[in-house]
Amino acid sequence: MIKKIEHIGIAVSNLENSNLLFKKLFGEPHYKLENVESEGVSTSFFMIGETKIELLEATTPNSPIAKFIEKKGEGIHHIAYAVDDLDSEINRLTTEGFEFISKQPKDGADNKRICFLHPKSTNGILVELCEEKTK
Repeated sequence: MIKKIEHIGIAVSNLENSNLLFKKLFGEPHYKLENVESEGVSTSFFMIGETKIELLEATTPNSPIAKFIEKKGEGIHHIAYAVDDLDSEINRLTTEGFEFISKQPKDGADNKRICFLHPKSTNGILVELCEEKTK
């Protein structure tokens, strides 16, 4: 089952400039930078209370973030929810009629296994499910 909001993903055109902007907004610097080559993004993370804010910058012109910014501009890209068992949650939500972009989990940023639900089945919101990878 979904436990909590894990993070909110924000698409940005320039990660360095956005890190400075969000540092001013939150009063704290980002705590982590990470590249996710499989998704064609560079990310940075800010911690606000118990919720993370993930900034995402495209590293390739064909990445999902590049396409998102081209179509919609910078802004909220997705909401990620923490789950204990990603495979079980995919099965449960499939049974409930949700559509996935891909039902095959993959490695994401911040030591997570992830998958995305298609916005067509979630009132236009891109939903990411995240499971902490075992070490």
